[in-house]
Amino acid sequence: MSYYVGIDLGTTYSAIAYIDESGRPVVVPNDRGSTITASCVASIGGKLIVGEKARRHWANDPENAAARFKRDMGTTKEFQIAGDSYTPTQLSTLVLAELKHLFEDNIGPVAEAVVTIPANFSQEAREATMAAAQKAGLKIKFIINEPTAAALYYAYHSGDGLSGNYVVFDLGGGTFDVSVIKVNGNNVDVIASNGLQKLGGDDFDNELWKLVSKKFKEETGKELANEDFPLNDAEEEKKSLSSRKRTTADIDMELIDITRLEFQEAISTMVAQIEMMCEATMEEAGIATSDITEVFLAGGSTRMPFVIDICDRVFGKEPTATVNVDEIVALGAALYAAQKSDGSSLNELQKNSVKALQVSEVSNECFGTICVDMSESGRPELQNSVLIKKGTQIPCSVTKRYQTIKDGQVKINCQITESKSPETDPKFVKVICDEDLELPPNRPEGQEVDVTFSYDANQMIHAVFKDVQSGKTKDFSINRAGSNDSNDIDKFLVE
Repeated sequence: MSYYVGIDLGTTYSAIAYIDESGRPVVVPNDRGSTITASCVASIGGKLIVGEKARRHWANDPENAAARFKRDMGTTKEFQIAGDSYTPTQLSTLVLAELKHLFEDNIGPVAEAVVTIPANFSQEAREATMAAAQKAGLKIKFIINEPTAAALYYAYHSGDGLSGNYVVFDLGGGTFDVSVIKVNGNNVDVIASNGLQKLGGDDFDNELWKLVSKKFKEETGKELANEDFPLNDAEEEKKSLSSRKRTTADIDMELIDITRLEFQEAISTMVAQIEMMCEATMEEAGIATSDITEVFLAGGSTRMPFVIDICDRVFGKEPTATVNVDEIVALGAALYAAQKSDGSSLNELQKNSVKALQVSEVSNECFGTICVDMSESGRPELQNSVLIKKGTQIPCSVTKRYQTIKDGQVKINCQITESKSPETDPKFVKVICDEDLELPPNRPEGQEVDVTFSYDANQMIHAVFKDVQSGKTKDFSINRAGSNDSNDIDKFLVE
């Protein structure tokens, strides 16, 4: 028997889950008995190791290890391990391969997988995640936003079904997402979703390290060395401050006291960013706090006390965490994987668990193309023409008709733009694809060109530019991420 799995590929920790024979979604523990595996890669004895051992190694020997690379997915950044360079896609591949081996060693073969991503991930980062999963040997057709996966699990876990408007507050090790959703039974509709790609537990660890470093210097007159107080130790002290008002760091025989109040002051700017993002999402959703039924938590960093304060102020509700917040996203992804499968490897109990689940997502960006239009002064100028607006239900397809602008025009520039708002000024949008379509010669201006953008269930853009008269087309999907790492991933040895 083969299985459909859901994987939460996290910044600091990852997890893999499936629907067991009783129809219950469960997370598979690793060889340490933990349901989460550190998203770290280290070179030990000439071999690349993934997991907790790699995390400890990273803390003490960062030149031979890498972590937090999820935050750079879809970029050209490289990480150095034992003198070799690795892209975020390559390192994520190693983590995913480790989870696949964990599952197959303990449960059985993987039929298909769904991998989760932050709701605010860029197009390049989404493509990089798909590429990493495929290179890890996973058959993957779908990815799902982390807050949506969490919402699915909460809808499933409620038993009788939910009804109303809910908020999913997802704060993990590297990213923050907040989504307003409408749930009716097991049907989940995302109304609005926003996030911060580089704000999470890792940033709080860094601020705590700086705070300890400052106090260490004040009390000893010496600079704090990384090896004397690694970031892993800062993370443990941060966790301690989530349940206590004071903690003490023992550094080289010196005791450094840190209070929760001091720590909260150190991270106050980041907390304010999170609160403003929550307020903006509520405004975008057009929903009053009185219309929110409940606030659901996901991600390990939601254990920090300030989360309750934000939820009280912005949503008028204390948040709910009915299960382990570290596992919720993987459990929801497992439900989604089974629901999206053909069902051939599911028994009746498993089918019953997922048959009623439905989810609809929205676009988290605006997508458009650059065209020529008339300005208010009557002169032609370049403008960004939005085809898919942020908040549009997906999957979707939109077609707009344009015209050539001069006699004898022999090509048009086919561009895809991305922006957070429906921006018309080309200076304030990001061009994520740029190609030319060759046109027949000797034609007058005003030839019709149809542009179609399709946004699929994985939130990936496909575009077709068609010259109506000749039928010539330029069609493409955005697939640039991971293009430089396809040939050498197999040489990596993971123990």
